[in-house]
Amino acid sequence: MRCLALLMCIAACGTDDANAAGDYSIVVTNGDNGCNFASWTAGSTATAAVTVTQGGNNVTASVTGLGAVVLDAAIGGHAYSGKISGGDLDLRLFGSRTSTAGNCTYTFNSEIHAVLDRDALTGHIDYVSATNNNPDCAGITGCRSSQEFTGTRPTP
Repeated sequence: MRCLALLMCIAACGTDDANAAGDYSIVVTNGDNGCNFASWTAGSTATAAVTVTQGGNNVTASVTGLGAVVLDAAIGGHAYSGKISGGDLDLRLFGSRTSTAGNCTYTFNSEIHAVLDRDALTGHIDYVSATNNNPDCAGITGCRSSQEFTGTRPTP
């Protein structure tokens, strides 16, 4: 009977989320450029430094250095926030840097979908337009540019 109670407690508690906190060295590879970003070449790579903090299943990933400067200019921020479930991370960065084209006003949001395996982090980043739905937005509505990435953090 005690074993049954213990199993029920374990099942109710669910699985533990991985500890993603740390400083990562990331290599990013450009994929499709559906949003026609300037200076974007599919297949080109860049490095970035990312600091991940975690409290329970809440996660923040702050890009630092030159990567932060690029994100600030393109999106208006460089700190993603979201959740971890097991080893799966889903993070978002909502754009605040507005641009216009005729009567179209738009921003770009970014999403990270990643998997943590010990000290390795892999996944993809999507950049998606958010418009005011004006007909002048036809060329940018629903666009998506993407990157793949791999990264590691030092082992303790």
